[in-house]
Amino acid sequence: MAGDWNASAEWDDHDSTQDSGHAPVWAVFGDLMSGVVGAFVLILISVLAMQMDLVTSLQAEVAKRHEEESRRMALEKALAVPLQSGRVTLNDGRIGISGSVLFDLNSDTLRDEGQALLKSLVPPLKVYLAERDELLMVSGFTDDRPIQKGNLQFADNLELSAQRALRVTRALIAEGMPRSQVFSAAFGAEQPVASNAEEAGRALNRRVEMAPVPRNKTTSPSPPQGGASPAHD
Repeated sequence: MAGDWNASAEWDDHDSTQDSGHAPVWAVFGDLMSGVVGAFVLILISVLAMQMDLVTSLQAEVAKRHEEESRRMALEKALAVPLQSGRVTLNDGRIGISGSVLFDLNSDTLRDEGQALLKSLVPPLKVYLAERDELLMVSGFTDDRPIQKGNLQFADNLELSAQRALRVTRALIAEGMPRSQVFSAAFGAEQPVASNAEEAGRALNRRVEMAPVPRNKTTSPSPPQGGASPAHD
């Protein structure tokens, strides 16, 4: 009996030793698995958040493009007659008019043809701007050739483009465009649409553009670059 008791005691001691050695391993393994699962959950949440941000960005971009396309189609519809005549162009929401239609070379005096064209543009533009509560920015551009010698009216191309933009702006107002809906900007020879190396390209760069822009609800209108000012008499 004593031998049995001793053997049993030894076996119990052996089991206790094994248990005391195995218990910490399982505890560490459990903690490790908990950490792995936690890290996986965090990675999954991060991936899902990135996907949601991507979907939101794509939806915003689609909505923006849809809005731009809608505005372009509305503007094309409003200007259907002058566009068909070829006297104006429409590119990315900017209405372009050749400088030769509006002015003689190195002059800011409106030609009769240009005056009549501006008059025809006012009614559809008024409706378009009123429906969207937008403003009309009138921008003047020139080629890169310096002002002709002897022309003391303009110091440089920037001043010439500014005076032409103001002249067009005032003509639009005289034909019924609300003064609060239109302002002018001058860019001189900056932002050419063609090469100035040849006359054909220079003729394209001598132009006036009109672009509907969102109305700033808190401050007076001002374009992001170039000289600009509202029209004044």
